[in-house]
Amino acid sequence: MRPMKSFSLWLAAPVLVLLAGTASGNDELIRLSKDPNQWVMPSGDYANTRYSTLNQINKDNVKNLRPMWTFSTGVLRGHEGGPLVIGDIMYVHSPFPNYVFALDLNNNGRILWKYEPKQDPTVIPVMCCDTVNRGVAYGDGKIFLDQADTTLVALDAKTGNVVWSVKNGDPKKGETGTSAPLVVKDKVLVGISGGEFGVQARVTAYNIKDGSLAWKAYSEGPDNEILFDASTTELGKPVGRDSSTKTWEGDQWKIGGGGTWGWISYDPQLNLIYYGSGNPSTWNPVQRPGDNKWSMTIFARNPDTGVAKWVYQMTPHDQWDYDGVNEMILADINVKGQPTKALVHFDRNGFGYTLNRETGALLVAEKFDPKVNWATKVDMQTGRPDVVAQFAPGSKGADVNYKQICPAALGSKDQQPAAFSPKTGLFYVPTNHVCMDYEPFKVSYTAGQPYVGATLSMYPPQGENNLGNFIAWDAGTGKILWSDPEPFSVWSGVLATAGDIVFYGTLEGYLKAVDMQTGKELYRFKTPSGIIGNVNTFTHGGKQYIAVLSGVGGWAGIGMAAGLTKDTDGLGAVGAYKALANYTQLGGVLTVFGLPE
Repeated sequence: MRPMKSFSLWLAAPVLVLLAGTASGNDELIRLSKDPNQWVMPSGDYANTRYSTLNQINKDNVKNLRPMWTFSTGVLRGHEGGPLVIGDIMYVHSPFPNYVFALDLNNNGRILWKYEPKQDPTVIPVMCCDTVNRGVAYGDGKIFLDQADTTLVALDAKTGNVVWSVKNGDPKKGETGTSAPLVVKDKVLVGISGGEFGVQARVTAYNIKDGSLAWKAYSEGPDNEILFDASTTELGKPVGRDSSTKTWEGDQWKIGGGGTWGWISYDPQLNLIYYGSGNPSTWNPVQRPGDNKWSMTIFARNPDTGVAKWVYQMTPHDQWDYDGVNEMILADINVKGQPTKALVHFDRNGFGYTLNRETGALLVAEKFDPKVNWATKVDMQTGRPDVVAQFAPGSKGADVNYKQICPAALGSKDQQPAAFSPKTGLFYVPTNHVCMDYEPFKVSYTAGQPYVGATLSMYPPQGENNLGNFIAWDAGTGKILWSDPEPFSVWSGVLATAGDIVFYGTLEGYLKAVDMQTGKELYRFKTPSGIIGNVNTFTHGGKQYIAVLSGVGGWAGIGMAAGLTKDTDGLGAVGAYKALANYTQLGGVLTVFGLPE
């Protein structure tokens, strides 16, 4: 058994239109999300498109964009997610200790209230890959925050007072909270982190009025725990009884991982929510034979009951830590000439998937980084990847160093969300361009202790020196239309607008705007720190603004955020991103941009 010590190094207010009291939270949110002047959900809308119909800022005048005002969160760790804008108030969050600020847009961002939770700092060592938080949610006159210690708290949106709170997990078992909640109807949904600690992960729904438990759906386990019934299908076929437990050895599913810390989307017409589950535990595949269902899976569930309608496992028996938690974008597009209610997902494993979101039928699965080599293709009949043994850790046993695997464990894309433009029909994707060496080793499970069992090193693909690309993707054909190289991974969320421009941020700290048709750069501005936050837009006083959180960190920036120096620290990321310290420093700043008068 290898020593664990290196793992410990990881890691009188303005008027606000709030329609409290409605029994169906999503009715309000659907209406508000159709108003482009506001940004009322973490991804802008239920479909996770991150698209705005605002066009006051466009490709002709974006070169004139200027920072209008800034706000410091007072925290020096990775700032993922982004602010909400509801009426005349902006809600800004921070990483641990998870502050929430309500800022008055009518008064130069004056702080109306601040929520400052008192959390036990011992949660920090069990947070994989930085102390990030992906944002707050709004519904029923409340702001919802998923704290690092797994407390889900409902705050009065006008006052910041706690309306209710509930404990969603146990950090002593390695369970932590990093995800952005989502309000659907009369429920608030939240996931759980902890795949590196052998948790049994799940998505949980709480009643929005009082925080009482509505349902809980696990990623692995018996049918009554994963909420599967006889009608649940995979690729159109019933999964059968015990579809999860029979793919694990003994009771390994009880410590099987399958984290649900990514994004959730919702189709009100089909009444289905969609999300992905993460890596199985341990990272040493030799210790967990089988497909390890339903880790690495796209779930479609009924939000009222939690019962699954269909599932699709992208990476059976994951041998690379290719978490499947990245966002599911719901878009009506042409797929091979046929109008389709599609679900589009850019997985860590480097394949861009297009599925029929009604049935789960697999329609397209192609590489969105040409350097992907762990699999040659996805079999369209079985849905399984054709794995290349040379690049499959565990295929020759443990304690073998498998070299030049592409992508690295942080994937061809991690949780940083892409955007979809209905004007072009294209998806704009922030990507990683990173490969790795991966050596699995035997590890024992102890509750609350790291359950990884692998040593990693990361670097650019052979013969190349860029660690990222920003691409335009045709999900109907599975083709890259253009690609802009970046020196470091593009770890920010994307914004596409009707102004024919796409915004994203870079790890060096640049906010960039590019022409959505060609990828030509039209604007850049360097913010105070590297950007891993998500760009959004809103209007105030009839003027359009762009907002983004800067604050380097996350997995790519864990070396800087946590002061790590060894190349294999941070699960291998530190060595790949060492040069980042030459371009930026820690920070936590919201920057709001606008056009000059």
